[in-house]
Amino acid sequence: MSTLYIVATPIGNLEDITLRALRILRAAALIAAEDTRVTRRLLAHYEISTPLISYHEHNKLTRLSTIFETLQTGDVALVSDAGTPGINDPGYELVREAVAQGVDVVPVPGASAPIAALAASGLPTDRFLYLGFVPRAQGERRAFWEEAAEAPYTLIALEAPHRLRASLEDARRALGERDIVVAREITKLHEEIFRGTLSQAIEHFAAPRGEVTLVIAGAAKAGQRWTRPEVQQALAAAIAAGASPSEASRQVAAQSGWKRRAVYRLTLGDAPPEQDGADE
Repeated sequence: MSTLYIVATPIGNLEDITLRALRILRAAALIAAEDTRVTRRLLAHYEISTPLISYHEHNKLTRLSTIFETLQTGDVALVSDAGTPGINDPGYELVREAVAQGVDVVPVPGASAPIAALAASGLPTDRFLYLGFVPRAQGERRAFWEEAAEAPYTLIALEAPHRLRASLEDARRALGERDIVVAREITKLHEEIFRGTLSQAIEHFAAPRGEVTLVIAGAAKAGQRWTRPEVQQALAAAIAAGASPSEASRQVAAQSGWKRRAVYRLTLGDAPPEQDGADE
């Protein structure tokens, strides 16, 4: 039996595709695409004429027989609209069935909006929690953020532009004031990478457009708090970015493990004993 290739495609800029991906797309017997209209534009740009079928959320089970018939004699490349198939895109069931049938499944890495946003965020990258799409309904959305509130890892989520402001407000309510990076339209003409606090992001994004990736600082670990110089440095940075002393104190307290009142005293030039900063 042949190989099922999981091929990452550009998330905006058509130059963000690997030479290996182009070679496999040309050589495959069949390309299974989430949206054939989107993939045809990519194939036309690179003059690739491989046969194409749709494979999306509504036909992913009925397409399995066609794909596995093709795999008897030739390779199949799975692609999504953008980025890596199977990551919030159709592909999980196909890969699972391929593994069950003994088909070789080979990833062809490439563009990924969550990883691109994380890499450019300036937030910790050693450990992170990918949450996927934020739920649409307000109740589910609030529960979504509350569930992640205690995670000590950098949080990554995807959101639609017309729900961004409401989602940021729910995130602030559940997580407290934290640093956030909002990466919008990554690799596209109007790319924007906003860095600030949740409150600042709420004020900034009145009516955004395009695809949005959120990268949010994780919760401070219990028993692991910042030193006074670290707190002072973060306070200075927050105030320099436009936060009031009170806002800066809330933001830094949420991340540092210090009590908010102890952090606020630092903004007044009153240095409390460092042990008084410990959150209880």
